[in-house]
This record gives sequence, C-alpha cells and structure tokens, in this order.
Amino acid sequence: MSAERNLQTLLQHMQPEMQDGVFVFATLPDDEKIADTINPLLTFREREGTTLVLRRDDADSIGLSWQFASRLITLNVHSALDAVGFLAAVTARLADAGISVNAVSAFHHDHLFVPVEKADEALALLRDMSCRAGS
Repeated sequence: MSAERNLQTLLQHMQPEMQDGVFVFATLPDDEKIADTINPLLTFREREGTTLVLRRDDADSIGLSWQFASRLITLNVHSALDAVGFLAAVTARLADAGISVNAVSAFHHDHLFVPVEKADEALALLRDMSCRAGS
C-alpha cells in the first residue's frame, strides 16, 4: 500500500484508534543506559538527554520520574511522511477544544499523545472530523 498525501483523503480515512494503557514522558542523562527491564515505545536523543515514551507502569516499576500521563491515539491511515497539512489540521482541531497533544510521525502512521482526562473527548472529535471529511 502506498502512502497517502491528499489531505481530504487522509482526514476521511484516518480511523483514529485509542491504544491500551497510559503512557508517560521521561528523560535520562545522555550517558545513562536504558534499563533492560523496560521497553520504551519511543526514544529520542536530544542535547539535554534521552527522552523516553513508555507505559506509566514501566516507569513506576523502576522509579523513573515522568511527566504528562497520556493516552495514545493512532491515526490508522498510511500517511506519507511528506504529506502537507494533516497533522496541522488534526492538532488545530484538538487545540480549538483545549486539548494538548504531542504528535509523533512514524513510517506508516501518525500517533497522538493526549492527556488521560481528555482522551475520550479527543477520540470523539477526531472521529467526527473524519466523518465530516467524508461528507
């Protein structure tokens, strides 16, 4: 399947899906090894250290300080990495509703980390947005 670039098609077919679990963001100094007992969903190296996105239970199990308890919503359309405006439209809609979002683009899909207490509302807004794009 080839990646989609058309904004209207992306919005219409995004099929937002809430993933199980609560995810958190943590950081480690650049020289600190990631514990073998955890399996981060995402790691990203910055000058200030390594960011980990992992399940809250995993962070708690090793005593790792964390921020931003979130739910993960995956947009199940295969979006092209160079698609223009898709995340802008999605995040603008959530911003209009007062919902913060940390977006991550992976090879096949875009993923949204939204606050736990706003996750159901975010999912409903995204589903409505997709339905309206199909009208």
